[in-house]
Amino acid sequence: MKHFNNVTTLIFDLGGVLVNLDLNRCIMSFKELGLENFEHLMGNFGQKGFFLEFEKGRISQQQFRDEIRKLAKNTLTDEQIDKAWGSFLCDIPMQKLEMLVELKKKFRLLLLSNTNPIHIEGLVPLEFAKIGKKLSDIFDKCYFSYEMGMAKPDAEIFEALLANAGVKPEECLFLDDGLKNIQQADKLNIQTYLVKEYEDLSFLLRPETFGCLVD
Repeated sequence: MKHFNNVTTLIFDLGGVLVNLDLNRCIMSFKELGLENFEHLMGNFGQKGFFLEFEKGRISQQQFRDEIRKLAKNTLTDEQIDKAWGSFLCDIPMQKLEMLVELKKKFRLLLLSNTNPIHIEGLVPLEFAKIGKKLSDIFDKCYFSYEMGMAKPDAEIFEALLANAGVKPEECLFLDDGLKNIQQADKLNIQTYLVKEYEDLSFLLRPETFGCLVD
């Protein structure tokens, strides 16, 4: 197991790190609404086109829905689109929610996510409510791409977080499931950990994981 030194701040990605994702379920949900080639579109999700524009907050929720409607054979309601798009997110395991509560006792917790308001306003609050908490109860601050107008893996979003949080990069541990995001953070001297699919992250609770904690 990798060891980390002098960590004061944990920076978590959301989807694929805390929230379990189901790309196939999302694709099937849209196919049921008449978008037959949605798997091709999802191959570009977060990389280009109106998906990236939505993640960077450059188009509104309604504009995003209208782009989806252009691709559909049927007339779709806002609710149908939101439900299908929201099906990409599954759940946050109870073990991870309880882990965050414990980690908050020792570390400053930040959230850095390429995401959009439909996802953030949908499933996520319901998952944290399972332990009677809100996002703001767990994380000192949440940095969402659509609010910041920038997205990972661009260096600017990491630099903006560090400046806003007033934290040194070498005192942070960044956990993400995207290799490009990890590589960019490495370049900025942020300590990193590439999260495997469905990894429980329980190693974060082991004292030996952190060689030297800064109080």
